[in-house]
Amino acid sequence: MSVGVATIAGMVTVEVIRGIAMGLPRTTEHLIRDRVKFRVGRIVYLAISPDETAMGFGFPKEERADLIRAEPEKFFMPRPSDERYHWVRAWLAALDEEETRELVTEAWRMCVPKKISALVP
Repeated sequence: MSVGVATIAGMVTVEVIRGIAMGLPRTTEHLIRDRVKFRVGRIVYLAISPDETAMGFGFPKEERADLIRAEPEKFFMPRPSDERYHWVRAWLAALDEEETRELVTEAWRMCVPKKISALVP
C-alpha cells in the first residue's frame, strides 16, 4: 500500500505521520494522555507531542547519542522517564517527507517479527 506524503510549509504533519503508520501491518492508533500513539500490540513505537511539534519514536538507544550529536537541530533526547527505552525525539518542522517515512518504518520494524517486517519494502 502506497501512502502519499505531503507537508504544509515544509513541516511534516500528524496526518502525514498517521498515513504512514496506519499503512504498516498490525499498527493501531491510540490517544493516551493527550498524545497520539501508534502501537504494535502493546508496544508503542511512535508518539506525537500534544502540541504536534515533535514525535518520539523507537530507535536503538546505543545509537541515540550519535544521532543527536550529528543533528542536534533535528533530534533530541526523550524525557528522563523514557531514557531507559529505545526512544528518541525529533522536531517535525526539521523532518522531510522521505526521512519521516524511514524513521517511522524503522521504528515499526523494531516491534514486529521479521516475517511481518519483510512485507514492507
